[in-house]
Amino acid sequence: MKAIILAAGRGSRLLSLTEDRPKCLVEAGEKPLLAWQIEALRGAGIQDILVVGGYLGHMLHGPFVRRHNPDWDKTNMLASLLVARDWLQAAPCVISYADIVYPARAVARLLDAPGEIALLYDVNWRKLWTKRFDDPASDAESFTLDAGGNVTGIGQKGVPLESIQGQYMGLLKITPAGLEWIEALLARQPELRARLDMTALLARLLAEGRKIASRPWDGPWCEVDTPEDLRVAEQILREETW
Repeated sequence: MKAIILAAGRGSRLLSLTEDRPKCLVEAGEKPLLAWQIEALRGAGIQDILVVGGYLGHMLHGPFVRRHNPDWDKTNMLASLLVARDWLQAAPCVISYADIVYPARAVARLLDAPGEIALLYDVNWRKLWTKRFDDPASDAESFTLDAGGNVTGIGQKGVPLESIQGQYMGLLKITPAGLEWIEALLARQPELRARLDMTALLARLLAEGRKIASRPWDGPWCEVDTPEDLRVAEQILREETW
């Protein structure tokens, strides 16, 4: 198993915190976000890690392979993911957003998931969203599952909170066969390569009848998009067991 961390974006909602560094190098709990991710992935037994940079990517150094998305400011997450296409072809890969913090046992839970594409979702998401937002519904997205734990819907805004069964965390697993699904989609609609973020990609694959598996997570994690998120992350890192 390998891992790919998507760290190309600037993180403009963090304001001055990313003026002189990539978003993944903003510190939470006296450690850069990227260091938390590498520690968790290594703790779950993943030694081969690739980081796809973009904005101020020359600042990314560490125990990982570094790649660069030269079009980071004109493309979305899918384009950054495909910078590591050779890794995706070679072996199953855990894909991690660069602005989330999670423990090694969350990664281990994802590794156990079946299927060609699988994701981790937070079953206690309302607790975290209530800390992050005055109105949790303002940022929550649709997330529904069938009886077998396969994802049936994801990524729509403005849905009733009571219909949301969890929230996708930004951690997923893609096998070489899963990459073939993505490439088949892009062969028909190549313009999507630059446009799609990961949630939109998953929604497109579901619309094509692809099966996306899931694993629930009820432990600590956090996402850092704004200065308020960073404050919440610092609190969680102090209070929870990592």
